Amino acid sequence: MVRPLRIEFEGAVYHITSRGNAKQDIFLNRTDRVAFLNLLKDTVERFEWICHAYCLMDNHYHLLIETPQANLSKGMRHLNAVYTQGFNRRHELVGHVLQGRFKSILVERDRHLLELTRYVVLNPVRAGFVKSPELWSWSSYRATAGLEPVPEFLEIRWLLSQFADDPKRAVEEYRAFVAAGASADPWQNLQGSILGSERFVENMEPLLKEKNQNKEYARREKTVTRPSLERLFSADDDKVTRNKKIHDAVRKYEYTLKEVADHLGLHYTTVSLVAKRAAE
Repeated sequence: MVRPLRIEFEGAVYHITSRGNAKQDIFLNRTDRVAFLNLLKDTVERFEWICHAYCLMDNHYHLLIETPQANLSKGMRHLNAVYTQGFNRRHELVGHVLQGRFKSILVERDRHLLELTRYVVLNPVRAGFVKSPELWSWSSYRATAGLEPVPEFLEIRWLLSQFADDPKRAVEEYRAFVAAGASADPWQNLQGSILGSERFVENMEPLLKEKNQNKEYARREKTVTRPSLERLFSADDDKVTRNKKIHDAVRKYEYTLKEVADHLGLHYTTVSLVAKRAAE
């Protein structure tokens, strides 16, 4: 399956989700959730993000992130990698915690971003965890609704400004807006990995085309400069060395499983398993 290209530019806004490997829980207790929020704070500060909303479920999380710099992927690599390390250390585990790449939807600000701010905090209600969003301690709703202090990493000014200039009235209207959104569908204008109007999607097409061209150029350059399989593998390689080289051939130099399998006289499923185990 071809991975969708990520569009990154200054000022972009994203709805981000990341799920547990094999649908397993990524938050086992309060300590895990607090650790993630502390790490989110560090990530927002380090990469100069703006966090408009968040919600931690059991086996996944939701974020609404604005990136003043074009650095979404760098920041998410930091967030997910460091959380995985801490989770495994706390629970004496090894291996993957999160399932593959994070999912990001590029969002047109205006109506679409506003709609997603309530979609995110209503996740616990839709899942049947609580009857109302203020009963869930692990989302941005309570802080935005004036029920608890606002975390340093959470930006609520833009959101509340969409309702009223007076802070008290803005909070009241925000609560009413969320309460009315139980059956709202924010994904009606989703096209691929972009949520927005037809004009917004059209404006993003040149960025997609440019990124696709750059990716193809990089792939071709890597293909030209990579070592041949004859040069990479040696008849004197022991099994451990061979397996590491299989991983490098597939993951680093982008040879296909069939190419490696044919060269080594192995079945392609064997090559796939070896590459995966070597990565782990």
